[in-house]
Formats: sequence, structure tokens, C-alpha cells
Amino acid sequence: MRKLRVVIAKPGLDGHDRGAKVIARALRDAGMEVIYTGLRQTPEQIVSAALQEDADVIGLSILSGAHNHIAPKLMSLLKAQGMDDVLVLVGGIIPDVDVPKLHEVGVKGVFLPGTPMQAIIDFINSHVRARA
Repeated sequence: MRKLRVVIAKPGLDGHDRGAKVIARALRDAGMEVIYTGLRQTPEQIVSAALQEDADVIGLSILSGAHNHIAPKLMSLLKAQGMDDVLVLVGGIIPDVDVPKLHEVGVKGVFLPGTPMQAIIDFINSHVRARA
């Protein structure tokens, strides 16, 4: 069985990537193959990376408050590419009032600062869809 492939991305203008790197390392330590796209990625770049890397999961780290703009755009682009089966997670500073909106557009998991790494790993393992 192949390792789960996870693209971790920092969309938008936020330049703080320490959290994304910590998550990437934890997922790698849990046996997943992790591709970190780097800072200031557009939704188009993230979907392109996920397509090229045959990603099972996309994890967005957003601290800038742009999640309500970025997530719907990303989900629309994934659908257009026939990648509806990719598990999308968002982590960062997300106000409680915005969580239902993210779920409505197709984001499966929303993780706030302080979430235990094992909770994220367990969520991925229990929600990722098996892909041929």
C-alpha cells in the first residue's frame, strides 16, 4: 500500500510558516509523504501541485483571515479538475463563526492553534478516501 500523499500549502500573503512546517514534519513522522509548497501560493498553484503530486490530502495553513476567499476558490478548482476525492483541511486562525461556511464549501477538517498533532493524524487516517 502506498503512503498517503499530503500537500501542505501556505496560501495568500501570510508569511508565517512555522506551523505549516511543524504539521508537515508530524505527518511525515506518522508515515505520510508530505509535499510542502512554500509561502504565498495561489489556489491555482496549490491545485496544480496536488494534481502533479497525486495528492490524497491538501492541508492549508491560513493565519491571514483570507480563508473565506481561498477555500471556496480552491474547492471550485479541485472540482473542475475532477479531484473531489481529495481531503481538504484548513488550519490556523479561523473564527468559530466561519467553520460552518468552510464545511459547506467542502473543507472536511478545520484545526485551530493548539490542536494536538495526533488528532490531525487520526482525522486524516479516518477521513481520507482510498484511491486506486
